[in-house]
Amino acid sequence: MTPPRPPVRLALIGAGFLAETRARCYAQVHGYDVQIVAVAARTAERANAFAARHAIPRASTDYRELLALPEVDAVDLCVPNHLHRPITEAAAAAGKQVICTKPLTAYVGQDLAADASDGEISSQSRAHMLEVASEDAAAMVAACERAGVQLMYGENWLYAPSISRAAGLIARSKGAIVEMRGGECHNGSHSPFSKIWRYTGGGALVRLGAHPIGAMLHLKAQEGLARDGVPIRPVAVSAEVGDLSQIPAVAAAEQSWIVRGWQDVENWAAVILTFDDGSRGVVYASDAVLGGMESKLEIFLDNGQFKCNLSPHDLLQSYSPHPSVLGDAYLMEKVSTSAGWNTPLPNEDWSSGHLAMCQDFVEAVAEKRPARSDGRLGLEVTKVVYAAYLSAEQGRRVAL
Repeated sequence: MTPPRPPVRLALIGAGFLAETRARCYAQVHGYDVQIVAVAARTAERANAFAARHAIPRASTDYRELLALPEVDAVDLCVPNHLHRPITEAAAAAGKQVICTKPLTAYVGQDLAADASDGEISSQSRAHMLEVASEDAAAMVAACERAGVQLMYGENWLYAPSISRAAGLIARSKGAIVEMRGGECHNGSHSPFSKIWRYTGGGALVRLGAHPIGAMLHLKAQEGLARDGVPIRPVAVSAEVGDLSQIPAVAAAEQSWIVRGWQDVENWAAVILTFDDGSRGVVYASDAVLGGMESKLEIFLDNGQFKCNLSPHDLLQSYSPHPSVLGDAYLMEKVSTSAGWNTPLPNEDWSSGHLAMCQDFVEAVAEKRPARSDGRLGLEVTKVVYAAYLSAEQGRRVAL
């Protein structure tokens, strides 16, 4: 008889939208006894409320208290980008396995004076941002490697059923990926920090574009490893960014359903990636798309093609004549009203890859094996994102 596996005990740092998703997904992990033993948040009220909702025995306003708990095996960072490096380094020093959401890190003025203004931070040259963000991401990877703990990178696109299945079929076909087109679009963000560079390190590109960029880098690396034992890497990037809410007709409108008020970040980005084998990836990201989340990846091979939809809109349809009919029922991410026709997703955590990602992370901690998505992928995504910002600033192709 197989002996029972020991429990996997996690601590969540953060109590917002992402932490809710993580808690929901960890509760659905199969084959392991997953226990969320502690949560930390900015205020005692938020921490205690989250703990009560999810039956978590300990709540705190100081993440260091969680790192000192001997029973904690791993910490999951569900916090704004500017907190990723300090918490990761502290967790690694405490011997905890680390799960960090995307992006791994960002430029948020961390090298400036503490009283630097929002304008001082967002006006730094993109070349400087690329240098600092890359150094931070590399430091996070190095800290975990020195401590002998894993740094798992929370890129759910790698785990989405559509992309995972496509990856397996691509490997079976032995075809060459010649082009990829992918993007994530919706209307605004859940985070109150999303409109200010000092908290996010950018706009739609870093928050949304990081998803398809990570998936494309992973797929090309796996293709190269399968064929020649050497990953195929990105070598150049071209990009444009902008704020579509500043289009005169939108900015002047008395009421616009598109989220406005972006302080110093873009709400739209387009990127072209060039890989060392000559293949291309086209990435788009937008915070100005109504109708709910759209997350898609198209993969074109020399012997076929795949279309991956992470937010399928045809599994279930609903109609209600007025928002009061369905009340506050959750239909799908970023849907602004329940009135009219809608497409409630039966299990958004499954289709988006969050559920499989949490399963992999738990197994990696329990079995002491590498996770599919790790800190080195996060480091590479960071470099690509800020090279794209540099390209947009200078209006030229940037070598990686």
